[in-house]
Amino acid sequence: MILALALLLDRVVGDPNWIWQRVPHPVVIFGKAISALEKRYNRFELSNTTRRRNGVAVIVALLAVSLASGFVTHRIMSAFGLIGSLAEIIILAILLAQKSLADHVLAVATGLQQGGLSGGRHAVSMIVGRDPQTLDEPAVCRAAIESLAENFSDGVVAPAFWYAVLGLPGMFAYKMLNTADSMIGHKNERYRDFGWASARLDDAANWLPARLSILLLAAGAFVRFGVSRARASLKIALRDHGFHRSPNSGWPEAAMAGALGLQLAGPRIYEGNLVSEPMLNEEGRATADAGDITAGVAVFYHACTALLLCTLTAVLL
Repeated sequence: MILALALLLDRVVGDPNWIWQRVPHPVVIFGKAISALEKRYNRFELSNTTRRRNGVAVIVALLAVSLASGFVTHRIMSAFGLIGSLAEIIILAILLAQKSLADHVLAVATGLQQGGLSGGRHAVSMIVGRDPQTLDEPAVCRAAIESLAENFSDGVVAPAFWYAVLGLPGMFAYKMLNTADSMIGHKNERYRDFGWASARLDDAANWLPARLSILLLAAGAFVRFGVSRARASLKIALRDHGFHRSPNSGWPEAAMAGALGLQLAGPRIYEGNLVSEPMLNEEGRATADAGDITAGVAVFYHACTALLLCTLTAVLL
């Protein structure tokens, strides 16, 4: 019930900027800890073997601290009865990303509509790692939709899943791991060895949530478009997920491609390097526009509602 109420609170309120202008967001605190340890234990003069060993030790230590912090926080909350439960609901809502994700993605559609291509490029640069100056308008739209689908899995489904499995310790540990992967889990010279363990553990933690996400997105497609798009969502996810460079991100992205009837992924540029991948849903439309972003957010919100209903069903059972 705490998880269900947290999902509802996050859906309605999201992450008010006025709060995080005054106090640091928990993920920012996680990021500062990761950055400090990375600077200390990932120095270039160290051998690759040492850097990989240090990376393993760092992520294990951070996960241990996160699990312990979650356990202690939960015990403290439990001692205060209903007030403690309300506090835990707020903590969970802060660590979920429904409304904030949708708002950032919709900002790309607004940027395109109000500021043209430059406005869309600026807005999408806030949520994706690729070079926005290389993107035309359809590519900007695809990038926003891909980010929406991927982050539905690791920003909504996975945190909820790990809270359901391990409670607040599971939620804290997952958010620490996912933050570490986003910061140091890159396959470049600096992070290839040090971030190896973080990237592999994040892949493992997201394995089941990514696959569960396609069922929720198919449910969202059913509500938004009907049976045919729901079937297409599942079909494309099962068929094309392996075309993606990530073992997990391909599932929700392919499901969203099928739901919208769009081509997603394909060749794109990260940090000046071309990543060549096949298109997901190659038979779909090649040209996306701001309307597709809006439709994608509608599918996303319906999928979030399906997750909430699943959580409430678990409460009744």
